[in-house]
Amino acid sequence: MTKRANNEGTIYKKTVTKNGKTYTYWESQVTVGSDPGTGKRIRKTFSAKTQKAVKEKMQNASTAIQKKEYFEPSTMSTSNWLNLWLDEYTSDKKYLTIKHYKAQIETHIKPALGATRLGDLKASQIQKFYNELMRSGHEVKTKDKKTGKITIRKEPLSAKSVRNIHGILTKTLNTAVDIGYLRSNPADRVTLPRVEKKEIRPLDDAQIIAYYAAAAEDEYCYLLRIIPFTGLREAEAMGLTWDCVDFNAGTLKINKQLIKRPNADGGFTLAETKSSKIRIIKPAATVMQLLKARQQQQIDQKELAGDSWEGWKTEKEKASALVFTTATGKNLSPQTVYNHCKKILKKIGAEDRCVHDLRHTYAVLSLQNGDDIKTVQGNLGHATAAFTLDVYGHVSEKMKDDSAARMESFISSFKKGEK
Repeated sequence: MTKRANNEGTIYKKTVTKNGKTYTYWESQVTVGSDPGTGKRIRKTFSAKTQKAVKEKMQNASTAIQKKEYFEPSTMSTSNWLNLWLDEYTSDKKYLTIKHYKAQIETHIKPALGATRLGDLKASQIQKFYNELMRSGHEVKTKDKKTGKITIRKEPLSAKSVRNIHGILTKTLNTAVDIGYLRSNPADRVTLPRVEKKEIRPLDDAQIIAYYAAAAEDEYCYLLRIIPFTGLREAEAMGLTWDCVDFNAGTLKINKQLIKRPNADGGFTLAETKSSKIRIIKPAATVMQLLKARQQQQIDQKELAGDSWEGWKTEKEKASALVFTTATGKNLSPQTVYNHCKKILKKIGAEDRCVHDLRHTYAVLSLQNGDDIKTVQGNLGHATAAFTLDVYGHVSEKMKDDSAARMESFISSFKKGEK
């Protein structure tokens, strides 16, 4: 035993036997504070293979205590902390957001970092985790058509997905810092992959004309025709109710969306919009005419369905019923809308597009026809105009031509004076 100076503690040489093997190590204790209730000293034990290593740990702790900078890292496992965070610190989040958090935590974060003590997490460990995701973070299952055998291969996770996982991990560790489990957030000291901006693929003028004509033959033609001329998200269109359609004012109130939950969680549910904000849009007159026709179509469908009708039963229920439903009044599913839209897009030679590209089409059409970015932002329901600019700030070829033509007209106006 080696006695040290005051406030430095004592270093002990210890020998223990486990499973027939003898281990020797060094140990020391330092007073790190006192219990506010009893006044008794709180001691911290350090151990290492050598006396020198223990002494260094002890002295570092003593120095930190004297400077009032000592911090006792949490011994809780990262996995347990993630569970606690999900249970206690996400109550203000939306259902789909929490579902996404859980999926990413269970699939990626826990397997890589869960066994590590929360207080032992290092930036280098998190960096290695992200790098591994970029190399082989995604499992792809392939089923052999002949044998039925399923093979699994590893593929890189996209930079955007890695950044998404980083965002979740950062949130959890920031909370740990706020409540005193960590001194600082190790995820703040990593290098993230660069995300290549994905090019949007709106329909051009000829394609949108062909799409509008082809949609006339689909049983959900009113829904599929309205999206590219309102910019509604698919879930917002499916969640539109008649009390949000004002035929007199020619406006639509977008205040909810239809989301699909597991049956145990309520199944299909109307929830607030993605931005949690209500917006009023004033679409083209043709859109309101389509909605008027859809209203009559729904009344006819109810009469034809008879006892099979699953929609509104009374006039009061009808007032706030879903606008777009099946022929028996049941709500639509995202997969149904997707499939019908893809069928139309394939018919017009745009099979590489999807429902969301119709929303992009609306945004580009609006900008091409002279709408300012703030108006487009409001109609799309983006949180900020800056985000809208980031997505649609590029100039389409038609807008370039129009800009060049306007400039030429201006130049010509004063060139005439020179002559």
